[in-house]
Amino acid sequence: MRTSQSPTLTRAGAAGMLDAKEAKRARQEAIREIVARRPIASQTELAEALAERGFEVTQATVSRDIAELGLVKVARGDRHVYVAPEDLAPTAGPGITPGAGAGTAPGTPSGTSAADERLRRILADIPLVVRRSGLILLLIGAPGTASIVAQAIDDSSFQEQEGTLAGDNTTLVLFADEDRLERWLRRFRELQAGAASSPTVTTEAVR
Repeated sequence: MRTSQSPTLTRAGAAGMLDAKEAKRARQEAIREIVARRPIASQTELAEALAERGFEVTQATVSRDIAELGLVKVARGDRHVYVAPEDLAPTAGPGITPGAGAGTAPGTPSGTSAADERLRRILADIPLVVRRSGLILLLIGAPGTASIVAQAIDDSSFQEQEGTLAGDNTTLVLFADEDRLERWLRRFRELQAGAASSPTVTTEAVR
C-alpha cells in the first residue's frame, strides 16, 4: 500500500510546490508594479495594496519579498518610499557602456556620460552623509543602498579611487593619497550639487 500511494503523494507535493512558486512570482511581480506606480512608504501600505489585488499576505511575507526584490527606500518629496533598484536611474543608452567617459581628467565637470548621469540620479534619490577616516571616505545612506551606490561609482568616470567596498548602508571609497581623495571628493560634491533637489553633502571626520 505504501508503494502505491507514494507516487501520488509525491506528485501532489510537487504540484503544491509549483503552485507556491507561481503564487510568489505573481505576488512579487505585483509588488514591482505597485512601487513603480505609486508611493509606498511602509510594509503595511504595501500589504494593503497587495490585498486590493487579491493577495492576502502577512507582514513577514511582505518583509521577505522586499528583501528578495532588493527594494530600497529613497527620499521622494517629503516621504521615504520603496523603489526597485532598476528604477533608481536609467541604464546606459544604446551604444554607451557603463564607465563610458572613464579616464576623464581630475576636475573635469561630470555628467558627460550616461554612467555619470546614472550616478547623479542615484545621488539625487539617496541622501548621503560623507565621513572621512584617513584615506577612506564613508558614504552613508539608507539601509540596503550601499551596493547600488558602489556599483554606480565603479561604472562612472570617477577614477581617482583605488576601489569601493559596500556594506548595507555604507560604501567605503579607498584612496592611495590625499591629493586623489580631495580631487575625488570635489568632483563628487559637484555631481551631487548638480542633481535636482539633492541634499548638501557634509563631510565629517571619524573620531
